[in-house]
Amino acid sequence: MKAPLPVVSLTAPNTVVATIVNATRSPVLSGLSDALIAKVKTCLFDLIGCAFESRDLPWSHQAVHVAQLSGVTKGAAIIGCSGQSSFSDAAFANGVMGHGLVREDMHAASISHLGVVVIPTLLALAQYKKITGRKFIQAAVLGYEVGAQVGRVVMDAQLARIYRPTGITGPIGASAAASYLLSLSDAQTASAIGLSTNTTSGFNQWAHTGGSEMFFHPGFAARNAVTAALLAEQGAFGSPDAMDGQAGLFASLRKPQAGVQFEMFSGAPEILSVYHKPVPACNFAQTATQAALRVSTEHNVQTDEITAIRIRVPHAAAVYPGCDFSGPFENILQAKMSIQFNVAAALLHAGVTENNFATLSDQALTRLLKLTSLEEDPLMTQSYPVKQGAEVFVTVENGVIRHARLDNVVNASFDVVQARFKEACTARLGQYRADALEKFILNIEQAQDAGLIGALMQSE
Repeated sequence: MKAPLPVVSLTAPNTVVATIVNATRSPVLSGLSDALIAKVKTCLFDLIGCAFESRDLPWSHQAVHVAQLSGVTKGAAIIGCSGQSSFSDAAFANGVMGHGLVREDMHAASISHLGVVVIPTLLALAQYKKITGRKFIQAAVLGYEVGAQVGRVVMDAQLARIYRPTGITGPIGASAAASYLLSLSDAQTASAIGLSTNTTSGFNQWAHTGGSEMFFHPGFAARNAVTAALLAEQGAFGSPDAMDGQAGLFASLRKPQAGVQFEMFSGAPEILSVYHKPVPACNFAQTATQAALRVSTEHNVQTDEITAIRIRVPHAAAVYPGCDFSGPFENILQAKMSIQFNVAAALLHAGVTENNFATLSDQALTRLLKLTSLEEDPLMTQSYPVKQGAEVFVTVENGVIRHARLDNVVNASFDVVQARFKEACTARLGQYRADALEKFILNIEQAQDAGLIGALMQSE
């Protein structure tokens, strides 16, 4: 028998949880636009495609092994695997795999990867309780909005030197999405958010060492979000002011007044400002890498003639842990974080794929890295996070300087994301089953049972 829920006041207009609960009744959700529906589909393709593509990486194997220890016969599917795991364990494993390539979606203003937490949470819980595809989309829009807005009011370049933004924004956004998906009451939703706020965690020391804890941050966040929502459904009570109370999250980050700035759906929904990475590397390496590619393709630069490489980026990119690093590189993650590595590799290979990280000690690459410098561009700093620019100057032996400047990051289009998904999915499941999964996602707003996607994601 469920314990009676305590009376929770949601009337205080300056309480963050009240703002979130009130937003669950927003016209943005009830009247889903075509743009929002299309964006959620892109996010689904991106997350699931990345998970398929990273399925055989070490951290994916580790996460799947741990998730399958539960040995349940009724639960949720892990992407690209057979059998069932508990709902929280499936969310954990899918979050890790979705993050495995470092090519997940990105919300720049919150410095967060929201899709690798929100989407795995919803995929798991859609198999716990029958819900429609339309409600799945609404929950995703809400989850992105909450996570993004939390990040907007607390995260900055200084905090991000220590705390992993996704570890803070992810559990809160995903628990709000989970509460909406499960049709929890206002009091239950408040409790779920309060409980998940107590699980926010993740530090950025991994960026200095190349430690693999980064890959597990989204998994921890998704697992905690699922657990928080299910606990709240059973009557567990989480502090409704766990974020903005005198001993809450904002106070712990030394931003006790952050809640005053918190808004929901005050402008275009935040999910629409999420971009999808063209490069399997850190967010802050994206624009500089694309600029380097432009130099390479437009000027046909021969790498053996390069004598200097100069990179200019916003302050946030220059100071984010691991981004300003020229080696030596002991593991792939250090390379994926390094702006210098990604620029040099793009020039060397005239392209950017996972193969750019296959040889970390390549002599030609090492030579280019020794010629590379990184500096802050004040104008780009002023434009960030609305725009995330970068500029690359390449000097060759005759003293000629070739350069390219991009005012903002390049977004992988829906067609690019869908094509990447299809290739990875077909390689794992075969053409017929890949077509079926693709069709389901393309028509998910019409689905009467969104949880059917679980069986479609599994291997035989």
